[in-house]
Amino acid sequence: MSTLPDPPAPEPLQVLILGINYAPEPVGIGPYTRGLAEGLALAGFAVHVVTATPSYPQWKSFPGYSGRRWVSSMENGVFITRCPVYVPAEPTGLRRIIHLVSFSLSSFVPLLMKAGRRKPAMVVCIAPSILSLPVAWLGARLTGARLWVHVQDFEVEAAFATGLLRDDGVVSKAARALENGLLGLADRVSTISPQMCRRLVAKGVPPDRVRELRNWANVPEMDAGAGASYRAEWKIGERKVALYSGNIAHKQGIEILIEAAKALVSRKDLLIVICGEGPNRARLEELARGLENVRFADLQPANRLGELLALASIHLLPQINGAADLVLPSKLTNMLASGRPVIATAMPGTGLYDEVDGCGLLVPPGDAQAFAAAIVRLADEPALARSLGRKGRERSVERWRECAIIGRFADEF
Repeated sequence: MSTLPDPPAPEPLQVLILGINYAPEPVGIGPYTRGLAEGLALAGFAVHVVTATPSYPQWKSFPGYSGRRWVSSMENGVFITRCPVYVPAEPTGLRRIIHLVSFSLSSFVPLLMKAGRRKPAMVVCIAPSILSLPVAWLGARLTGARLWVHVQDFEVEAAFATGLLRDDGVVSKAARALENGLLGLADRVSTISPQMCRRLVAKGVPPDRVRELRNWANVPEMDAGAGASYRAEWKIGERKVALYSGNIAHKQGIEILIEAAKALVSRKDLLIVICGEGPNRARLEELARGLENVRFADLQPANRLGELLALASIHLLPQINGAADLVLPSKLTNMLASGRPVIATAMPGTGLYDEVDGCGLLVPPGDAQAFAAAIVRLADEPALARSLGRKGRERSVERWRECAIIGRFADEF
């Protein structure tokens, strides 16, 4: 009896991702773009990434990565092309724009070449930077692919909110019109919170094109002794640690931590640890000069993230007024997953407020006295701190499971 040969295995669907941030950048958008790319590769897609040489949050090219040439590699099942970009040592508003434009220009040829060779079913553009969207759109249209834009933050609005750009006159109107028009080019637009989804609709994106696809937590379950190594290395002793870890830039309103530290200087049992790098760190260190209850540290290796977050008795998440619906800080997912309570600055009705409510304390943006009082309350009421931390861990499991979120991406593709 003859047997029929097995049918050939179907070719994997090709996915092309364009985004300026990617690992090994340790914080911000880079780790999530990498997680998305590698998760889709594990799900059976052929994934190609066009990104920039890494420079965030230090704003200088990482050791071992050239800032002057294109480099291709295969990393964890993902084909990656890294493009040279202009990296400003002092990232002012204009210099940031030049940085973003340089990536759009340097990624143009690599993306079109990959699109032409691979004929992707989907081109995904990660925003920031919205200025890369025309490149992604052209690659999609030339190959008949669908265009998906994933918005990590509304960079135009955030630039106005943080003062990087002046929010008045013809320039601001043109910038908003450009952003809205570019978003309208996409077949799908996703973002990371319900409030940001509503903002997409307000910007003119049809509701049936909008999807909520959150970032995810990646902190393992931690034992009771986690964090002890940092206490020993940094000679913290038994003091309770209020921790901020992440980028030290302008949109966080991070100066409130120094003002709170001044109000808490008599509390010898409390230490505020600011762990990170960025354009605002030098100024922050100057503001903290002479304060013995403030400690600065560099960003820590990714493989010690669990230890670092477990060091905290309390996590601190400052945000300037007006930015809480423009960005949902990626660091929040891991804060909640760590099982420690969070203190955030946000007003009721904003996305950040809704995410923290019930598993942390919330105070108005810019109110350093209320921020300091919240630190004292959680330090002096351990039962409340444990309860809020436990609820945060439960929320992270419910809302931010990596496999479920990337699975939703794969299903949509």
